[in-house]
Parts: sequence; C-alpha cells; structure tokens
Amino acid sequence: MKRISLMSGMALILLGLVLGQGAFGASGESVLSEIQRRYEATHDLEATFVQEYIGKVMKKPQRGEGKVYFKRKGMMRWDYRVPNQKLISDGHRLWYYQPEENQVFVSEVSKILKEKAPLAFLSGEGDLRRDFKLLNLNESLSEREENFILELVPKEPDAALSKLILTVDKKTYSVLQADVFDGLGNVTRTRFIDIRTNVGLPESLFHFSIPPGTEVLRMQESSPPPAQKR
Repeated sequence: MKRISLMSGMALILLGLVLGQGAFGASGESVLSEIQRRYEATHDLEATFVQEYIGKVMKKPQRGEGKVYFKRKGMMRWDYRVPNQKLISDGHRLWYYQPEENQVFVSEVSKILKEKAPLAFLSGEGDLRRDFKLLNLNESLSEREENFILELVPKEPDAALSKLILTVDKKTYSVLQADVFDGLGNVTRTRFIDIRTNVGLPESLFHFSIPPGTEVLRMQESSPPPAQKR
C-alpha cells in the first residue's frame, strides 16, 4: 500500500488554526478574521485524526489515522497508527519515519517552506487573509453539526496546494475537516476529533531520536519522499 504523502501531511499544518468558543457573523471576511485571531491565540493543540488520500488515478482511497500534536514556532508531530509511520518537526528539522521500512527521511524545515508561502503556518507566521483568497463561504446543516465551509485558494501558485476547503464549527471555530487539493487534483481529506488546545505540550514531544540501524535519507528539495510499499 502506498504511504500517505509527506507533502500532503505538511499542507495539513494549516489546521493549526484551531480555535475557541464564540459566535460570529456569516461574512467571509469576518470568518477569516476570527479564525486568524484564534490561531494567533493558540499555543498548542492535540487531536485524533482520520485521513483519506484520494488520488485521481487510484481505484481505492488510502486511509490513515492516529494522533496529531502542534506547538507554535514550527513544532508538530503526526503519530500514525495506520499506516505505521511518524512525521515530526522540532521547528528546525523534519523527520519522516517509516519503521517497517527501517528508513527515516530528514530535512531542514527551511528547505520545505518558503517565507510567506501558504505553508508558512508551520513556522507560526501564517496569515489566511494574506496568503489565501476566499472563493466561497457556505453553510452546512445536519442533525449533529452546524458548520461553515470555506473554499480558499493560495494567492501565490503552489504545486502542493492548489485549493483548501475547511469545514469549521460555527460555535467553537474548530476546524473539523480539511480537504487539501494539490496541483494534479489529488485530495487529502483529514477529519479532526477530540480537539484540545493550549494544554501545555512539552517541547520534548517534538524531538525525534533516530533508532540505531535506521537508514537515513536526506531530502534535498521541497518534494515528498518516494512512495513506499507495505
């Protein structure tokens, strides 16, 4: 089975835009402003996630699930239960560890992100209004949820992120789901559950010690590592 791509996971760092409680008007600008305000007030975050990668030429979507942690200034940790892998950044280095392959891809964060790029949220300097254009704002109502659905495109071209659709809880501003579209039309859909913010996550959670005997591969450019077979 093909692994969930690294760059798709990277794009999902935009979901560090998570969020407190309150109410807001339904105008697009007010929604963006409030999400940005909550993002700037969020120092760390943890959640359970369920992820689906839908490739244009794939007959069956790839699925992933696990726990995710974020901390301001570039720290994140994706602990996948399915498939068995980890994506960790301490804000300077990034590790993509595949224990079943006995491999770890290592890169400097500066080689993955560029200043003011849509993925600048990894460095804690993201700004939705600066980096994105709002195309549509819709409302989704069901028996269990009342959400806003925001469709955004980056103001600067980005092959890894051509469109972003955020499903945002109208009462709590929690980003419940993100659909990340790349330039080829592939979609990474991530659903967040049991979101907790400002819980005091330690910086040690975002460090990774490479196990002895693991093959270390250096990433030289801003592209995902090659797909691996299970």
